[in-house]
Amino acid sequence: MSENDFPLVQFMREGLDPVAELARIRAEQPVFPLKMPDGQTVWLVTRYEDVRSVLGDAARFSNDFANVSGAVQQEDPGGLGFRDPPEHTRLRRLLTPEFTMRRLRRLEPRIEAIVAEHLDEMEREGGPVDFVQKFALPIPSLVVGELLGVPKADQAGFVKLGVDRFDFSAGPEASLKAVNDAMTYLTDLVARERSNPGDGLLGMLLRDHGDELGDRELASLADGMLTGGHDTSTSMFALGTLWLLGHPEEAARVREEEGYIVQVVEELLRYLTVVQVAFPRFAKEDLVVGGQPIAKGEMVLCSLVAANRDPALGEEMDTVRPGREVASHLAFGHGLHHCIGAPLARMEMKIAYPALLRRFPGLRLAVPESEIPYRGISIVYGVDALPVTW
Repeated sequence: MSENDFPLVQFMREGLDPVAELARIRAEQPVFPLKMPDGQTVWLVTRYEDVRSVLGDAARFSNDFANVSGAVQQEDPGGLGFRDPPEHTRLRRLLTPEFTMRRLRRLEPRIEAIVAEHLDEMEREGGPVDFVQKFALPIPSLVVGELLGVPKADQAGFVKLGVDRFDFSAGPEASLKAVNDAMTYLTDLVARERSNPGDGLLGMLLRDHGDELGDRELASLADGMLTGGHDTSTSMFALGTLWLLGHPEEAARVREEEGYIVQVVEELLRYLTVVQVAFPRFAKEDLVVGGQPIAKGEMVLCSLVAANRDPALGEEMDTVRPGREVASHLAFGHGLHHCIGAPLARMEMKIAYPALLRRFPGLRLAVPESEIPYRGISIVYGVDALPVTW
């Protein structure tokens, strides 16, 4: 196989599974050269141990957005994923206390209510409905809004800000406008919270660390949470539900056995790995990964989906086996940049899947599975629609 054969292989799937070419790369050339249109080489890392090693090595790899070609002309994307220590350390130190399970439990009743409200709406409308539009898409934005402290009067508009940035049907300009609109709204919200802090994350940060955070900086962090927590949870809701509908015995256990959902969620996170690659890393020095020399400044992409299906982790990694004992999966990344919102994402899924299956025990696809519109080339894998009935 040549380096030009699979320039997008890291984003390609067949149904829920990565394409066979990705498994062949992992077996034959696990640190694989991808030739970019501008002639640069990007190294795709595919084996679990190599991926874990790269993600855990902040001393030799940089996440700094300034390394991205042309970044000086672009808007800083916000969030934590494109920042290195000490800036990353400072910001994460401020945010981490708000994402402990003890703090997040205050959100649990509200998440349960949000889920129940959307199930009520589905029931009133009657099947068939598009599960993505009616359930998977709006809930994550509402949950992030609750976390941040978005006023109830603004929540419908906030959901639209989250949804519109991932709607590419109107072209890239519309998506970019949604991003700009979100930043405008969040900057205004931070200014309001600064004068009268509420009980949400923004209010807490401003009360405790207001002198350390500017309005734009805090709005950028909030936007990173909206971006990181929206599309990923939407995809997990939709793809996880699709898998459960295809495995009725597992769905019945989730519906009937208290606590079984914990095992199912962890295995679905590994198996689906909706975030297909981690934030890009850049070599700070000449180094070697998996036997492959990598030059200083070259970009490294870690394939999370390939790593999470690595046969080195155990038997039949291309199947879902709740309760299997394997090393920690990499669906939320690893190291300094392990997803700070992972506890919240797990909480959402542990609430949503059982509630859905108990409300609609006869839930099923409303179209043949072959007609499900999976995304084509996408960093976050998912479906564009999921028609269901009951």
